[in-house]
Amino acid sequence: MVAPSHHIYEGPFTTRQLLHLDHALRVADQATGLTFSVYLGEFETPTREFAEKLHKQVDDSDRAVLIAVSPNQRKLEIVTGNEARKRISDRDSKLAGLSMAAAFAGGDLAGGVVAGIDQLASHAGRS
Repeated sequence: MVAPSHHIYEGPFTTRQLLHLDHALRVADQATGLTFSVYLGEFETPTREFAEKLHKQVDDSDRAVLIAVSPNQRKLEIVTGNEARKRISDRDSKLAGLSMAAAFAGGDLAGGVVAGIDQLASHAGRS
């Protein structure tokens, strides 16, 4: 009998970190009524336009929050849809970005993303 093969995620996160990230996204979605998404990978330039293009691909993008991170390029973009922006100000996004960048600088990519999700969700408040 042959054991089933397991898919091995080759990205920067461990399975435990991926589960933690998935949980943080679900909690943020449920608590706020917004849709939180994370993109991790290379950005095309200009980076802001690239992140905005990704954001538009999220279902119900008006109510969506996208955290886009390119560790290799040392770039971070947070994009909020029209409805989400009424609840998460640019200042809130900047503060979340700063705390995420501090975690990234300390080598904690997954923890930084989770902290950013939590911070943005708490700024958004309950739906």
